[in-house]
Amino acid sequence: MVAPFKPFEPHGSGGPRIREIPLRMVLPNLITVLAICAGLSGIRLAFQDRFEPAVVMVLLAAFLDGIDGRLARMLKATSRFGAQMDSLADIVNFGVVPALVLYAYLLDKAGSLGWIATLLFAIAMGLRLARFNVLDEDLDRPAWQAEYFVGVPAPIGAITLMLPMYLGFLGLEGTRTVAYVATGFAILVAFLLVSRLPVYSGKKLSIRREYLLPVMLVAVFYVLLLTVYPWQTLTASVIGYLIFLPLSASAYARRARIEGEKAVAATAEAETADVSDQTKPAN
Repeated sequence: MVAPFKPFEPHGSGGPRIREIPLRMVLPNLITVLAICAGLSGIRLAFQDRFEPAVVMVLLAAFLDGIDGRLARMLKATSRFGAQMDSLADIVNFGVVPALVLYAYLLDKAGSLGWIATLLFAIAMGLRLARFNVLDEDLDRPAWQAEYFVGVPAPIGAITLMLPMYLGFLGLEGTRTVAYVATGFAILVAFLLVSRLPVYSGKKLSIRREYLLPVMLVAVFYVLLLTVYPWQTLTASVIGYLIFLPLSASAYARRARIEGEKAVAATAEAETADVSDQTKPAN
């Protein structure tokens, strides 16, 4: 027999308790949802051949993605739900959206190869984010390795992927040859996402007090350049980042060698101390 339906009863009458959620817990997730809306709006604009606003929406999604996690930590509003929501938003905003926007702009001229590159980038982004979540829980890594990303991070990968669009906005004609070159570039960026390339993150980078104001001035100058000359600034930034990648890998190898030598020296010193303790005469 089916039990009769009982209307909801407030907590005071013995019914289920209403759990109130503070607004500070909702705000970071709201920003994540807005980031998803911005990314999906970029797809709509791309299919309307409004490519410059489409790129702006992708950049806006990247900006919102950069502040939602920091806002959650600042408000002490981190949660497992928010972490999962953020990962799903990253796959949409940095994997699906930029790939489809670039495909609608240029890669479709490369035929099936362009679509394959689009799929590879989106899949690589999903794999990269899944690996990031696993590595984030890995506590066995040396502390100094936490200063490096494994592979190119998701937001930068999305911004880098759209380099052919920045060049197109600056006057590069989207010929079939250019489309094939952009297809190869998209596959390269997909590989960088899932590679083991160590990329310096700058998380523990500190600034001396006397250099704080000049650094702030440089940051403001960069933002102004991005506002006035967006495509030139983005093109230069992406090219500079691509040059930075091998330098980062070289710095990582040098740091690994130094840390390895320290570990060997510490082990030898510990073994020497053990031998010395064993050879001491008993009192």
